[in-house]
Amino acid sequence: MSNPPQISFTFGDSEALCSELIALVRSGAKTATCGALRDFGEGGEAMPVVGRRDIALNWDGTPALEIETVEVFTCRFDEVSEDFALAEGEDESLAGWRAGHEAYFTRNGGFSPDMMLVCERFRVVRDLAEGDPDAALPPQ
Repeated sequence: MSNPPQISFTFGDSEALCSELIALVRSGAKTATCGALRDFGEGGEAMPVVGRRDIALNWDGTPALEIETVEVFTCRFDEVSEDFALAEGEDESLAGWRAGHEAYFTRNGGFSPDMMLVCERFRVVRDLAEGDPDAALPPQ
C-alpha cells in the first residue's frame, strides 16, 4: 500500500498568526490543529489522512516543517475536548481555545457552536528552516 500524496498548507489566516503557530509547532507546544469541515473536500482543502506527511509553509510560501498526521476525527465545535484544545498549543484553557477559534471561524466563513470540525493530531518529522535541499514542495 502506497503512502497518500503529500500536500502543502499554511497555518492561520495572517502572516503573524502563521508565524506564531509555526513557532508553537517547533517548540513542541502545538501537536494538533483543526479546521471547519465545510472547507474540506471537493474544491477545498484535502482531508488529512493518517500517515500522510505534509509540508507546513511559512506565510511567504517557503517550507517550514514536514509533519505526519497521526490521528484524524470529526466533531462539533462545542464538543471539542480540553485535551484536544490544549494540544493545539495556542491557549491555556478550553475557554480560551473556544474564544480564539470562534473569532477565527467568524473571520473565515462563519461560526456556529454546532459546526463540524476536522481535528488532526500530528508529529514533526523534520524542521525545514535550514533550507534543506531535499525539502521539495509537493505538487499542487
